[in-house]
Amino acid sequence: MKVIFKTLFILSFFVTGKTFGQDFIYTPKNPAFGGNPYNYSWLLSSAQAQNDTKTATTTTTTSTSALQNFATSLNQQILSELSRQIVAKQFGENALSTGTYVLGDYQIDITNQTGGLNITILDNKSGSTTTVTVPYF
Repeated sequence: MKVIFKTLFILSFFVTGKTFGQDFIYTPKNPAFGGNPYNYSWLLSSAQAQNDTKTATTTTTTSTSALQNFATSLNQQILSELSRQIVAKQFGENALSTGTYVLGDYQIDITNQTGGLNITILDNKSGSTTTVTVPYF
């Protein structure tokens, strides 16, 4: 039985004759790498369909009003000015007085410590706290 299969295999190998093949030619799909330029729209729509991340800027700009944008901008400018004054007064001749400041959603506590000026910023919305120590020089 083995001999029969072996001879059939050998005969089928020689009976089929010569086989010809051709070289493989790689053609890229992406037009940026030399592919067909008509593939561009298909590739773009396929990528957009697979993209499951949403940009935060589109959701925040559509959900906020002009008044909310103004209040946010005003808070940022006040905080920026306050931080500039803190650094200028701390490294200048007149030290900043201690106290508590409330700006919009933020409560800022400034205290003198032995190592420097301790600034604690509390976000009243989320409850998160940030502490910054500006050393004396």
